[in-house]
Amino acid sequence: MDRHPAYDDDFYAWTQDQARRLRDAAAERVNAPIDWENLAEEVESMERSEVRALGSALMWVIEHLLKLEHAPAADRRPGWEESVLTHRVAAWEEMEASPSLCGRIDLERRYQDARRFAARGMARDGLPESVLPDACPYTLEQVLDHDWWPVNRHGLED
Repeated sequence: MDRHPAYDDDFYAWTQDQARRLRDAAAERVNAPIDWENLAEEVESMERSEVRALGSALMWVIEHLLKLEHAPAADRRPGWEESVLTHRVAAWEEMEASPSLCGRIDLERRYQDARRFAARGMARDGLPESVLPDACPYTLEQVLDHDWWPVNRHGLED
């Protein structure tokens, strides 16, 4: 029996399957006044939106983890911690709605984007971009773990 992803089980996988089915129907020249190719594109754009939302949430988590670890600014820590928590929740919500998205995560790309934002923010505290690692120092598990926090390099604690 042909098994297809269910909309409610994995939205991302469902969009992939539905776009493929629409293109198959178009190739079979199903006699219906439907713009098959553009409809398939629209379904795929919903999938791209899910990927972008997850990537954005991960980027914000990483940016604020970097600031929590490397910045000497004690007064901004609560805001960064709140942002980490908020965006971890958002990332988990995306992954729970679409479990197959986990295979689409490019942690290093998200890190490079987050590093740029963190470097600009930390420059206000007089810290050069070179204090931040070139490659992502965090595992995906750490980025997503609600209880994991990096140790501040300036001895600041919560």
